[in-house]
Amino acid sequence: MNIHDYLIEQEGKDWSSFMADWDFLLPSSFTMWMVNRFGDMILLLDDGSVHFFDVGVGTVERVADNREHFCDLVDLDDNANHWLMIKLTDACVAAGLTLGPSQCYSFKNPPILGGAYSVENVWPADLAVHYSFQADICKQAKDLPDGTKVKIVIGKPQPCSTSLSPQKP
Repeated sequence: MNIHDYLIEQEGKDWSSFMADWDFLLPSSFTMWMVNRFGDMILLLDDGSVHFFDVGVGTVERVADNREHFCDLVDLDDNANHWLMIKLTDACVAAGLTLGPSQCYSFKNPPILGGAYSVENVWPADLAVHYSFQADICKQAKDLPDGTKVKIVIGKPQPCSTSLSPQKP
């Protein structure tokens, strides 16, 4: 396995802009170490600890004490698959879902709302759209109890009903 097959190239992208909407969840200071093809991140905090930022459910979880500890843990159990989304990435590639240089895989129905981790629920999204949309959903859902039913309405902007005619003084 080549780990780069499961990561997004970080150079040349405006990560600080992408992360702006996540200020409610992310630590004030961190270094982005890796980004998987679903936009989830492996973060290094100032104390050297390693954290997994799961964009689909809006969580940041400490996973290792430092980089070396992470490298030891990634090969245990299902850690690599979970942190790098190996199986789902492979399935997306096999299904012909290709990513452009500024895209990641995104969920049509986010996991935080019960969306499935399946190819049928995935589409290639622009990174800026992905992070903004996921942050908005996670921010709204973060305090809801598990099992809460939600209704998402996505509508077209309504046309303006005002007339722009000159007014007499």
